[in-house]
Amino acid sequence: MILTKAQYDEIAQCLVSVPPTRQSLRKLKQRFPSQSQATLLSIFSQEYQKHIKRTHAKHHTSEAIESYYQRYLNGVGENGAAPVLLELANEVDYAPSLMARIILERFLQEHEETPPSKSVINSMLRDPSQIPDGVLANQVYQCIVNDCCYGPLVDCIKHAIGHEHEVLLRDLLLEKNLSFLDEDQLRAKGYDKTPDFILQVPVAVEGHIIHWIESKASFGDECSHHAYLHDQFWSYWNSVCLYGSIKLGGLLWRTVMVSQRDFPYHEIFLVWARLSHLLVRIYPGAGL
Repeated sequence: MILTKAQYDEIAQCLVSVPPTRQSLRKLKQRFPSQSQATLLSIFSQEYQKHIKRTHAKHHTSEAIESYYQRYLNGVGENGAAPVLLELANEVDYAPSLMARIILERFLQEHEETPPSKSVINSMLRDPSQIPDGVLANQVYQCIVNDCCYGPLVDCIKHAIGHEHEVLLRDLLLEKNLSFLDEDQLRAKGYDKTPDFILQVPVAVEGHIIHWIESKASFGDECSHHAYLHDQFWSYWNSVCLYGSIKLGGLLWRTVMVSQRDFPYHEIFLVWARLSHLLVRIYPGAGL
């Protein structure tokens, strides 16, 4: 599915004034009924993550941390069953899971002899029953399950969706009788950064010869395009020993905002929202 820039801007503008809750997502779906739930959730999540990155520092000053911790203590002192942390996170416009991490770290610093390690914090966030205080464990749990953009639950969902899309792409390549190497096979050969699939026999897509395919189970906005170009795609292009002299590759998004011509370096990387109807097998001696 491809969105126009105007459609994307309208959705993004609507998100400015809504909190990151499932109730907001339902309202968004009512406002834009023609867009799929998956597309709206992906845009919703990416726009909120941009907001969190812009405001992250102010929530991590020593003054802010102490203020949040005292408000948490006062809140649970009055009513330990109330969603104190969740309401605090929504009030200060910060992700509930990230607020839970702040309070958990501060609690452990106060009650443990040694500062908690990152691995210990992550383990407790994944399984709040490990937290030595029952009230805090319940507060953290409420934040985790009510956060639709951050936290271990969201990470698991994203991982599962990404794996699902890779499996669907693999099935498509097998259905087309295409020969390929996947990430595990490439890593076994010693390559650290690899696309999802290297095509041992290239295919033609819209008249272009494609040597590799990377699947992204998220919304492909302009910011994401540039980030992935920097972090991943250029390393694929530069791996001459792996891909040969012609290294044109394809990026398969769940939903994209830009057209192929508008994508940065469109002469090197192709962009699709669907692929199955585009693949054409290249046979020796055959033209495009």
